[in-house]
Amino acid sequence: MNTELLNRFDTATAKLVQQLSSLNEEQLNAVPFEGSWTAGQLGNHLFKSYNIMDVLNGNVEETDRDPVAKLPEIEKTFNDFSIKMKSPEMVLPTTEHIEKERLLSSLKERIEPQREAIKTMDLSKTCLDAEIPGGGPFTRQEWLGFNTIHTERHNVQLKNIIDAL
Repeated sequence: MNTELLNRFDTATAKLVQQLSSLNEEQLNAVPFEGSWTAGQLGNHLFKSYNIMDVLNGNVEETDRDPVAKLPEIEKTFNDFSIKMKSPEMVLPTTEHIEKERLLSSLKERIEPQREAIKTMDLSKTCLDAEIPGGGPFTRQEWLGFNTIHTERHNVQLKNIIDAL
């Protein structure tokens, strides 16, 4: 088990759930400033991006490199808030009204299997069934690390959204 990754993942996802929980449904669906997603859309985007269990459980192979080699560049990119990133279409959030309790329960349903994967899987294996555009194949640890770093970035953005409401 990778205790460091588990602790970081738990911290990031708990903060996400706590911040979203602090909002009422009207606030969750309010546009805080021009060009921004709502807090609910941010949560919906993360829900969609957390759909990686099929990849983690899918076809894998031994890794012939450091199984965390791609994480420093991911972290550097995601921690640079001067970069405005464009999400792939498959993880773009809905434009529909988002129900708070449904969002929170669906996020938790996708977070828990990732926690279990961190605790029980061989994270050094390279996943072959999907890739981040331009990123090449990730190891299980890189997928889970990506989701952690991605969540941390959006937690900062979510705090800004909440502060603007």
